[in-house]
Amino acid sequence: MSHLPGADPGDASAHLRVLPDAETLATTVATDLLVRLAAAQGRGDLPHVVLTGGTIADAVHRELARLGPASAVDWSRVEVWWGDERFVEAASGERNERQAREAVLDHLPLDPARVHPVPAVDAVADVAAAAAAYAEELAARGPGSADGPDAFEVVMLGLGPDAHVASLFPGFAQVRVDDEGAVPVTDSPKPPPERVSMTAPTLARTRGAWFLVSGEGKAQAVADTLAADPTDPGAADVTPAVRLAGVPERRWYVDTEAASRLPAT
Repeated sequence: MSHLPGADPGDASAHLRVLPDAETLATTVATDLLVRLAAAQGRGDLPHVVLTGGTIADAVHRELARLGPASAVDWSRVEVWWGDERFVEAASGERNERQAREAVLDHLPLDPARVHPVPAVDAVADVAAAAAAYAEELAARGPGSADGPDAFEVVMLGLGPDAHVASLFPGFAQVRVDDEGAVPVTDSPKPPPERVSMTAPTLARTRGAWFLVSGEGKAQAVADTLAADPTDPGAADVTPAVRLAGVPERRWYVDTEAASRLPAT
């Protein structure tokens, strides 16, 4: 894993790994996550991991299902969260939760009490209520709570062609919300329009932020995000991921297509 191009050479937290294709990326991320979770448990921690959605996340989840049973991870001692969720019916194929359950969660011996999905349309009155309920769950069980860890172990994030992360979209007010654990989104430029997202400070409360990006369509977003200056007051409105610049460890796993517009190193 190489240092990020253009980053401060003294910043040992920022690393880039370019993989030849999406399949190799998925296997690499899954393998690294299994090692990370086992190491956390080995030091006596109960690791909390935040999942993301999308095509590359689905591939990672399927690799976790394949490799996970033979790993050293005690799956009954892993807490699972989602960085964002589409506010649709619980049975909808658009739900990140359903995608993850079908690909990996239903295939591993997780403790159901340690899996924390965002409330669906069926369960609450509206998207604001879903966000409020998830914020309450985070306050009760997440990082910084009486029963939670100091930080998530790993937060996994995708990156949209417009550089959005979770459901924090460039130019949206939710990018700069600092006093809530989760926020509603009612006019997402990517359907469905209603979503719930962890806020940037919540996502940033992690030991590791892992960005998983595949495909030429996201190459410019990758280049722009990695070139952004986190000290620029306006940077987050263009590339919301800069709000995670203070995370102790930031890893970028990208395939060659997604890395195609990065400067040569």
